[in-house]
Amino acid sequence: MINEALKALQKYYGYKDFRKSQKSVIENILSGKDTLAIMPTGGGKSICYQIPALLFDGITIVVSPLISLMKDQVDSIKELGIGAGYINSSLTPKESFDIISRLQGQSIKILYVAPERLESTEFCQMMKNLDISQIAVDEAHCVSQWGHDFRTSYRYISKFIKALPKRPIVTAFTATATEEVREDIVKLIQLNNPGVFISGFDRENLKINCLKEGDRFGYLLNYVKENREQSGIIYASTRKEVDNIYEKLKKEGLSVSRYHAGLSDEERKNNQEDFVYDRINVIIATNAFGMGIDKSNVRYVIHFNMPRNIEAYYQEIGRAGRDGEISECILLFSAQDIITQKYLIETSIQSSERKINEYKKLQFMIDFVHYNGCLRKYILNYFGESIEYEECGNCSNCINEGQLVDKTIDAQKVISCIYRMKKDFGVNMIADVLRASKQQKILQHKFNELSTYGIMKDYSKDDLVGFINTLIAHAYIALKEGEFPTVILNSMSTRVLKGEEKVILKEIIKVKKISSNNELFEELRILRREIAAEEGVPPYYIFADTTLKEMSTRYPLTEEQLLDISGVGESKLEKFGSKFIEIIEKYVIDKNIEISWIFKKKTKLQIDGEKVKTHEISVNMLREGKSIKEIAKERECTVQTIINHIAKFLDEGKSLDTTIKFDELFDEEQEKLVLSVVEQVGAERLAPIKEKLPEGFTYDTIRAVILKNYVLA
Repeated sequence: MINEALKALQKYYGYKDFRKSQKSVIENILSGKDTLAIMPTGGGKSICYQIPALLFDGITIVVSPLISLMKDQVDSIKELGIGAGYINSSLTPKESFDIISRLQGQSIKILYVAPERLESTEFCQMMKNLDISQIAVDEAHCVSQWGHDFRTSYRYISKFIKALPKRPIVTAFTATATEEVREDIVKLIQLNNPGVFISGFDRENLKINCLKEGDRFGYLLNYVKENREQSGIIYASTRKEVDNIYEKLKKEGLSVSRYHAGLSDEERKNNQEDFVYDRINVIIATNAFGMGIDKSNVRYVIHFNMPRNIEAYYQEIGRAGRDGEISECILLFSAQDIITQKYLIETSIQSSERKINEYKKLQFMIDFVHYNGCLRKYILNYFGESIEYEECGNCSNCINEGQLVDKTIDAQKVISCIYRMKKDFGVNMIADVLRASKQQKILQHKFNELSTYGIMKDYSKDDLVGFINTLIAHAYIALKEGEFPTVILNSMSTRVLKGEEKVILKEIIKVKKISSNNELFEELRILRREIAAEEGVPPYYIFADTTLKEMSTRYPLTEEQLLDISGVGESKLEKFGSKFIEIIEKYVIDKNIEISWIFKKKTKLQIDGEKVKTHEISVNMLREGKSIKEIAKERECTVQTIINHIAKFLDEGKSLDTTIKFDELFDEEQEKLVLSVVEQVGAERLAPIKEKLPEGFTYDTIRAVILKNYVLA
C-alpha cells in the first residue's frame, strides 16, 4: 500500500516522497498495527495519520487537546480537497449536528475531537454507529501525569476505544516524551503491541540561543525591529508580562498582538487569526495557556522568561521553522524566572508527588540555561537521544567566540567551601560565604571562621551564583530537589578536588536579520497573501515559504515544471497554478531571464539563469583559463548564470574546446554522491536529486556535476 500512499502524498500534498521517519510509521499503520511515533514538532506527524486516513475505508478520529488549533488543521485539510471536520465546545449544537450528519453521509474522512468529548455518553453512542478505521491520539504525552501537560480527559481514550463494536487501529503521536512518558502512553492508551518509532528530536534548522541579558526588553525591542518583516512568537510567564511587552512594542509602532487566558474568547480568536493570516507579524503569549499555532513560516520564537521544563520549551520553540527554513529560538534568562516558576508550581499543582516531579523538571531547565556546552546536545540527551558530536555549531554556546578557560581552581574553591560548611545550603548562601558576606545567618553558623570565607571576593554576587549554577549544570556538584534545593557534593566533586578532573568552561550575540529574500519571492508572497484573503485561509495554506523560495530560483513556467516544485500538489496546481506561473513569467521577461531545457543522451536537464545576449563572452573567458567562479564575480552574476551560458553555447551545437575547472564547485566525493542519486532518480528534475542528498548540497553543485557528466560527456 505504500505506493498508494505515495500517490496520495503527491496528489494532495505535492511532495514526491516521504521523509524517512514518516515512511516507516505509515507502513506500520497501513499494515494494521498500533503505532507510537515520537517526532519533533514540525517533523510531519499529521501526514503520518492523514495519509492512512485517506486510504482506509472508514473514518479517522483524531483526539487533539488544543481547540484553538483544530480549526486551522481542519481548514488546512479541506484546502487540500479532503473531507474533514471537528467537534469541540466552540461549536453550537446545530453545528455539531451538521458535522454528525456529514459523518453519517460519509463526506468526512477525518474528524478532530477534543478529549473531553469522549466523556459524553451521547457522543460515544453516536460514534458506535460509524465505521471507524483509525483513532489517532495527538499530543499523546498528555495521558501521563509525568508529562509536562497532563490532561485527565486523556484517560477516557482507552475506555472509548473499548466501547466501540470493532477496535480500530490506534495510533499515538507526540513531539516530547521521555522514556517514562513513552511507557505511560503505551500502558494508559492501551496500545496493542505497538510499533514504536523515535525519529529523533533534533530540528537542525533551529538556531538555539540562551542569553543572560541585563536589559531583556531592550534586546527584545531591537530584535523585533531588526526583523519587523518576519513572523515571530514571544512567550512570557504571566499575563501581566504579556500585556506589558504588548503595550511597549505597540507603542513603538510594531505589528503585534497578544494571547492569554485573561482575554475574552473572541479577542483571543481574533488575535490568533490576525497572526495566522499574516495581518500582524508578532504575537505575545503566556507559556501556560495553550495557543495552537500551526503556522509554517514562523521565523523566530523568543522566550522572554524561562519556561518551567524542557518539554514545554522544546515544544514551544518547535513552532519556529516548521517549513524547514532557518529560524531562530532565543531564551532570555533572569534569576527572577526561577522564583516565578516555583510560585506557579506551588499554586497550580495539588498532588505532592507531581509537585516533586515538577521541581525535578524545573531543575533540568535551570541547568540548561547555565550549561556551558552544546545546548542542542543537552536537550537531545534529556530526551534519551545519544549524540556523538561535542558542538552542533548552531547554538549560542557553540558559536560563542570566547576561548576555553581552565576554571578548575575556582571550582575547587567552591567545592571546598561546600565541604567545610557541613550542612546543606542553597547556591546564594554558598556565594555569600565565598564573598565574605557579614549577614547574620553566616555569623550565626560561624562560617566567617572557615578558611574558604571570602576567597572569591573578586566575583560579583551574580557572577558567582552563575558560576556555581554552571558547575551544577555540568554535574561537578549536585542538588537535592525540592522547592528550595540545596547544594551537595558528588563523585565528580571529589575528582575535581583531588585534581583528577579539570573544569574547562567557555568564557553577545548581536541582533541581525534572520534572512533576506529575492525580489520574485516577495512578489510571490504578495500574490499568496491576496489569494489567501480571497479564499479566507492563512497564507501558508496556499504555499509554504520553502515552496515560494524554490519557485523564485527555478522559475517554473509550465504546469509540469510547477508540479516539480516541492509542496505543489495536483489540487493546488489546479486552483492556483496559473496565477503563480503568470507572475513568474512576467518576472522572467522583465528581468530578461532565460530558462533553458537541454536534451542530451535522452536526458532532459533543467538549467536556469539570467540571459546574457553575449553568452559567448563567458565561454571566451573560460578559454582564457578563468574559472566559473572568477567569471561570475567579474561579470557580477551568479554561478548558475555562467553554467547556463555554457549550456546555451553547447545547445547551439558549438564545441567548447577548453577545460573547465570543476574542482572549485565540487570535490570527488560530492560528485560521486550526486551521480549515485542521479542513477536512482534520473537527471530530469533537480528537486528529487537535492532531496536525497545530504544537507549542504546546492542546486549549483548539482547543475555543475550534471554539466560535466551529461552535457559535456
